[in-house]
Amino acid sequence: MGSHADELDLSWDDTDRLLGQLFMMGFEGTTVTPQIRKLIQEHHLGSILLTAKNLKSAEQTTQLVLELQECAYDAGHVVPLAIGLDQENGGVNSLFDEIYIRQYPSAMGIAATGSRELAYEVAKATAEEIAACGINWMMGPCLDVLTNVRNQPLGVRTTGDDPQEVSSYGVAFMKGYKDAGLATMGKHFPSYGSLEFLGSALDVPTITESLESLSLSALVPFRNAIKEGLDAMMVGGCAMNSAGLNVMHACLSEQVVNDLLRHDLHFDGVVISDCLEMEALSHNIGVGGGTVMAINAGCDVVLLCRSFVHQQEAIEGFKLGIENGMITEERLRVSLKRVLDMKAKCTTWQQALNPPGITLLSQLQPAHSVLSTKSYNSSITVVRDKGRILPLGNIMEPEDELLLLTPLVKPLVASAASRALSEHATNGSPEPALWERSASVMSGERVFRELGRSLARQRSGRVLHTSYTANGVRPQHENLINRARAIVLVTADANRNLYQSGFTKHVSMIANMQYTSGGEKREKPVVVVACSSPYDFAMDQSIGTYICTYDFTETALNSLVKVLYGEITPAGALPGTISQSQKLSQSKQHWLVEAFNEERDSNSLDLLLKLVVEGNTPGLRSELSSANSNSFILRHPEILEAHFVVRNSSTQALYGFCSTYFFKATGTGVIGAVFVDPGRRKLSIGHSLHNRAIRTLLQREGIKRFQLGSRLPSIYLGIPTGHGGERKRLRSWFANLGWNTALSRSICSMVTRNLSTWAPPPGMAKSLSSAGVDFDLVYGWAHAGPVLDHIKTNNRQGLAEVYKMALADPVACGIIRARRPEDGALIGTVVLYNMHSQLAEFVPSMRDGDLAGGISSPVISPSVGEYSTLLQGLILLGMRQIKKQGCNACMLDYMDGDGNIDGLSALGFSVLHNFEEVSCDAATWTMVPPS
Repeated sequence: MGSHADELDLSWDDTDRLLGQLFMMGFEGTTVTPQIRKLIQEHHLGSILLTAKNLKSAEQTTQLVLELQECAYDAGHVVPLAIGLDQENGGVNSLFDEIYIRQYPSAMGIAATGSRELAYEVAKATAEEIAACGINWMMGPCLDVLTNVRNQPLGVRTTGDDPQEVSSYGVAFMKGYKDAGLATMGKHFPSYGSLEFLGSALDVPTITESLESLSLSALVPFRNAIKEGLDAMMVGGCAMNSAGLNVMHACLSEQVVNDLLRHDLHFDGVVISDCLEMEALSHNIGVGGGTVMAINAGCDVVLLCRSFVHQQEAIEGFKLGIENGMITEERLRVSLKRVLDMKAKCTTWQQALNPPGITLLSQLQPAHSVLSTKSYNSSITVVRDKGRILPLGNIMEPEDELLLLTPLVKPLVASAASRALSEHATNGSPEPALWERSASVMSGERVFRELGRSLARQRSGRVLHTSYTANGVRPQHENLINRARAIVLVTADANRNLYQSGFTKHVSMIANMQYTSGGEKREKPVVVVACSSPYDFAMDQSIGTYICTYDFTETALNSLVKVLYGEITPAGALPGTISQSQKLSQSKQHWLVEAFNEERDSNSLDLLLKLVVEGNTPGLRSELSSANSNSFILRHPEILEAHFVVRNSSTQALYGFCSTYFFKATGTGVIGAVFVDPGRRKLSIGHSLHNRAIRTLLQREGIKRFQLGSRLPSIYLGIPTGHGGERKRLRSWFANLGWNTALSRSICSMVTRNLSTWAPPPGMAKSLSSAGVDFDLVYGWAHAGPVLDHIKTNNRQGLAEVYKMALADPVACGIIRARRPEDGALIGTVVLYNMHSQLAEFVPSMRDGDLAGGISSPVISPSVGEYSTLLQGLILLGMRQIKKQGCNACMLDYMDGDGNIDGLSALGFSVLHNFEEVSCDAATWTMVPPS
């Protein structure tokens, strides 16, 4: 390291000059403010981050950048400012100009084209445009591997879930940026692709994967980009928590920066910290202390995005760290050398003071416009078109009306940095008016209005356009659906905005009903368009025609219109493993799998359960702690069950067990449990059991889909997810057997104890009474008709069977109903049961300690606007009834783990077990080949 310092000239003996080069800061405003001027002139700030809030047009950006560089030059800076920008394309563009700056697809949209060459061309064109405005540092590429698509903030900013694919596109982007003369920065090390959001805004998202697991997947793109000459790396502010690794903020950890990034991955470029203004970091550590920790961890540049107070605090903290001997001069000069080496590659004073601006952009515009159109046209992906309804001219007459349904969504993000700041500062999104002024693309509502106009311009028949919200299908929607000949329904991240999923299913159900037109019966075609994440309905075969655009910029939706009307042939393909046949690991051994014989195997299964519970395997232990051999046997007339064992025929001992159920009503084949003797793991016993189970389910007449996790019996609702590294191992195991674990639904069981002293939250009862809903509690089969009709709006596996079981057992079960006062129509139901019910036999947790009652399977009509309020009302009434019966605990045994948890927590519930329910289409299942 000594050579780094020796090469520096005497100009850097001034400590203030040196420190300034180790900061990157942002500011508020579209002109040079007194605050940023002071930072440049007095503190010798070396790098600036510009975001959408600073930029109005290409011309203004060029002028702003030039004034910043002139300010640095006049202040005697030895080298120009490094000026960085997020310009990832899709929804993450800080600089927008309708005339001079072209729009290109998001990273995942580019991956959908299947062309690394196109990725390079788009990256180079993007970099040329911002370089013309004087920008010299691209805050990209995004190198995260998307391994957790639920609640995932990255979305389409990454190219997918396959490490090699993310790596190849990331390197192509990086080379394009470099060839346009920009410095590059990989993000977000060590990967934001598998973050777990475990707590409040003051709890940072956490990576729970071990370093070994990260090395095999998430670190691959970073490692390859480093080998190809990546200039800088941003280390995230996320926490890391796995065996042997407990890090509060990655960018402040020597174990992450110096050990993992520098030593293990051999990166000697510039390391930049995440923004130290993030609420969790500044609240827990403080900006001054965080600055010292970041430098000592190995960061070369500390990022502070906008707060002048925090920026001054960081500078003072840095100086205090030097005075106290916490930071050595040698350490500073090593970082300075890295920063200067990077700047030498991307800027000189000649370049910095003479940005070409509009002159060059005008020359680039024609070729870049062609490239923009080409890239979007190549990215639009028709995932399915079962009814061959595309192009729409195939099914519509010129005078037919077309209905466009679009969600009311927030605008696309202007930049990653500004979004993070907005979320931390306001704990929500900025006001719409602010977005309208500063976003780099039009808001969702405006761009969807333009989509409606584009559709209308292409045809003589009317285009009917209206939006939808969490209020569900309203009468106006039903009227328009009845009028229209075909429907185009747009979703935007429906896997995180669950109301969109419910609305889409409801509209699809209405449209699938036969209707008469001119004496002819025919189905009403529905085209579902996912305009952001492709995961919304990628695996849902009930959506017959499904298109993905990967962002909802105006340019993307123009290409969508061309696909809908047949002007271009869609050529995009879903990126990553979602569209590939899994490369399945093969079984090392083939065990003899036998059908479970209750008389022969029950005692042995009880012993196996005891071994598993005592076997120090957290992911299996707690869920099985109250189960016995009877817990897996349903004996239900509408459920076909078949269970399998691997056993020692000499000793009668069971080495492994697998339970399967086929729900005839929904055509769902379920694997309800797979477990193996802990002493005989990794011998392919589970693999052999799984393959036998799948083969058996494939033979069931009417099989439509497979599912991991069973509502009946309620032991494993899916893959257990509450046990850190064990969860990763289980997900990987099932993924290697052919399950797409990236597409999952979070499910949990919940419990509240000490019910004898429980009271509802203040004001909740009053709120419930003013909700305008009538509640009652009914028992017995006499009430079956309306209840069973009501629950048909929900096709979850096992739901109908739970309700029928409850209706048939009026002594131990009841149904709480919510009805509209005006017509008595059912709009919500939930099952209530006690420990003496047949249903309780299949919920082992009910036998775990306290005298308990259970609440199960809430169903609320899609048309209900206040879903959470009605759910709380049903649960609250159930808790009162269970308390009245003298119970001291209440179980919720099958709840949506993504939503409504906060509302139920307010009622006193805590999560008992977390699961990921995974489903897939049986028709496309590929069996693991024999070895």
